[in-house]
Formats: sequence, structure tokens, C-alpha cells
Amino acid sequence: MNETFVGMPAFPEAAREALDDGTLRGNLRHATHTIRAKRAAAVAEMSDWAELREAGSRIKEYTLRHLDRCLEQLEESVTAAGGTVHWAADAAEANRIVTRLVQETGESEAVKVKSMATQEIGLNEALEAAGIRAYETDLAELIVQLGEDRPSHILVPAIHRNRAEIRDIFRTAMAGWGRPAPEGLSDGPAELAEAARLHLREKFLRARVGVSGANFMVAETGTMVVVESEGNGRMCLTLPETLISVVGIEKVVPTWRDLEVFLQTLPRSSTAERMNPYTSMWTGTTDGDGPRAFHLVLLDNGRTDTLADEVGRQALRCIRCSACLNVCPVYERAGGHAYGSVYPGPIGAILSPQLRGTASEIDASLPYASSLCGACYEVCPVAIDIPEVLVRLRERVVEGGPAVRGGNRVVLRPARGHAAERAAMRAARWTFTHPDALRAGQRLASRARRLRPRTLPGPGAAWTRTRDLPEVPAEPFRDWWERTRGGKEETT
Repeated sequence: MNETFVGMPAFPEAAREALDDGTLRGNLRHATHTIRAKRAAAVAEMSDWAELREAGSRIKEYTLRHLDRCLEQLEESVTAAGGTVHWAADAAEANRIVTRLVQETGESEAVKVKSMATQEIGLNEALEAAGIRAYETDLAELIVQLGEDRPSHILVPAIHRNRAEIRDIFRTAMAGWGRPAPEGLSDGPAELAEAARLHLREKFLRARVGVSGANFMVAETGTMVVVESEGNGRMCLTLPETLISVVGIEKVVPTWRDLEVFLQTLPRSSTAERMNPYTSMWTGTTDGDGPRAFHLVLLDNGRTDTLADEVGRQALRCIRCSACLNVCPVYERAGGHAYGSVYPGPIGAILSPQLRGTASEIDASLPYASSLCGACYEVCPVAIDIPEVLVRLRERVVEGGPAVRGGNRVVLRPARGHAAERAAMRAARWTFTHPDALRAGQRLASRARRLRPRTLPGPGAAWTRTRDLPEVPAEPFRDWWERTRGGKEETT
């Protein structure tokens, strides 16, 4: 677990602060609506989008069911191509491996291409503790790093910042990390991009170690794939003498041909582009071209525990397109920081509690950070049924029960603060399995409908604070059916 998020409050409390920030809400609303509209237009151009979505889902599901074989094949392929594969069971082991590899080069700094896996494990902090400085080179990640901030979006980590805020960050912080911002820097996009380009160029030219993630890994050939929009990633992947890639084990795909599907769906579903501007692929090492040494660190960190849940494992299909964030009404108003994870939004609400467990206050609350409207499922390019997994996780939080943690089967205890919900669900279950009791309750509610309160008392008050209680019909459906049709379906 990334120590940055340890001890965070529950989602409702963290979101409340964001809801009070008008600037933040405005930034999020403008950005998500813009990306959402462009994505919809890009997807609408594809007459076979539904088929591509189904193909992506099937490829990912096949891979998860045969993950052991795919990873073994990947290791063989990478090794045969001149790379070295390391296996990391958790964040601590991954950080130790990467730190040791950098130290063995004798270098004290490294350039990074955007990698959510390294953010997940807190690699930058681990390297800093060892006297190694890691420089983010993705523009948005650079903004976050210079501002001593945290990412708030999968695709656009600095989505919560506007141009004026970015200009101020560059003016005040760039000098402490290298080349300072130009004098008189304005908030014009071209000037901001040029300032970042000049700042980063000197780092690219002197760096001897690069650290990357990967969007996909091809088991068949041992090929790593990174897709990006700026070209900074390509600089990180080709100029350093040593390249270290930290990648979650779920990013593997069986064959080269499988990339055909994802290289169509990922750009359109994320940046609304027909084709990704920069798609970099590398297979091991090649004399005279690219890094002389390549290391692949395969990260578990809760992924095999997630794989053990037949419903929850859907989260591992995710290709990190961020489409679910851009349509989520909760994310749009609360922002990414409230999720207490490098994986915000709907996908984070189902992924983080499975990778980290539901013992902490923030993780136990994430399955409730949703209206269950289903918009996230509709836009997901690999058909992850996020609402289904959310309901599954809510059941785990309230009821506890069997799960896999650290590779061991355990029985989880119910989370605190859900006694009333647990009692209500058990009462509902008993009622629905006793038809006579259900009918008596329905008739009683209909006869007493004029006494219906506007809000619920006790624990139910929070629910009705933002919702209206539904009207109670004058007659239960079963009674109406028997009265009008004699309990028999009409025939023609």
C-alpha cells in the first residue's frame, strides 16, 4: 500500500471538502464534460464498437483464467530477448528490487514515464529514502510532482488544476527541480508546454536510468507496449542505458494479434483519438539501439487475491482508459483525491478495496462512492460491470465472509458502523423468503400510507437527506392482480 493514503478518512468525509471547493468543481466539470463529448464522437465513428468491446472483454477474461501460463511464457520470452524478469509479491519487495537495480548502476537519479503501478507502491518515496531522485516526465505528472500534490485522474492526473494554477506552480517550483521557468511565463498552453519541454530536455539528455510502466505486455514475444500522447515516454524508453519497467501482472495479453483490439479501443475511449500519437514497443535489448539493460518487475500486490473472486476479478480487465471517471456523477463532484488511492473514480472504488482489503476506513467506504447508475459499465471498453462489483464489495463490508488475503483464505469480519444496515438486510431477506409476512407488511403499509414520514428516523436520516421516500400505493400489486385478473394471466 502507498503510505501516502494510509489513515485517510472515509470517502464521504474526504469528498465533503472537495464539494466546498468551487474552483475544483468547475475544473472537473469542464474537463470531464469536454473529454466525455469528444470520446462519444470518436466511438460513434466505429460501426463495430460493440464487437470490439466484446472482443476486448473476452481476451482479458481468457488471460485472467490462464494468467499463470501467460506469465510463465512472458518470462521466457523476455529472458530470451535479453531482458531480466523479477517477481514482486508486494509493494515493499518491488521497491527493494527497483532501488537495488538503480543503486547497482551507480546513479542517483532516474527519469520516469507515467506508471500508475509505481505510484501504487510509492516508488518515488522509496527511491528518495535511498538518496535517489525520480523525475516525472509526463506533463501532468510533472505538474503534480512540482506542486507536491497527488494525482486525481487516471488519464489526466492534474485535471483538478487550471492553467493559472499550473503557471504559478511552474514559476515557484521548477527551479528547485532543475531548469527554472522562463521569465514572465504566462498561462498560455503553448508557453506552459514549452517551459515543461525545456525543463525536461536536460533531464532526458543526462539520465542513465529510466523507469517505466507498460499498458500491455505480450506473452508471445516478450514485448512491452506504452501508449502516450507527448513523446516524453519515448525519450525515457530509448535514451537511458538501463530501463526498469514495473508492471502489474494483469497487463499481460497472450498474443501480438490481441493488441489489434486494444490499440483501437484504448485511444478512442481515453483521449478520443483515432490512433495514439506515440505507441512505443520494445522487446528485451538490442545492440546499438535503446537501453543496454532491461529489467521487468512483475507486480502482484493484491492482484492474485483479487483474481480469486469470481465477481471482483473483473476489475483486473481494466486498461486504464479513464472513461468511467468522465461519466461518473460522483467523481465529477468529488474529484479524485477523495478516493484515497492512485486509482480514483468508479474503477478505483472496486480495485483499491480488493488490492488493499477493506480494513481501513477509506477502503471500507469506497464501494459506497457510487450512485449505481451504471454509466461506468456502459462506457467501459472491456465491459467491466462495475455496479455488480460494487454491490459485491458492499456485501463484503457489511457481512464479512470468506476472502483471499495475502494468498491465504480468510474469513473477514464485518466493518464497523454497519450494524443497522446489516440488521435491515437480514430483516429484508427474512421477509422476502416468507410470502405471508411480506403480504401482511405490504397491506399494512398501504393502509397507513397517509402516515408516511417525509424522512426516515435514526440511521435512515442520512439516506433521506438527499432522497425522497417513494409514495406508497393504495393497494399492493398482488392484491390488485388478484382483484383485476383473478390471479390468472389473460390469454388471447
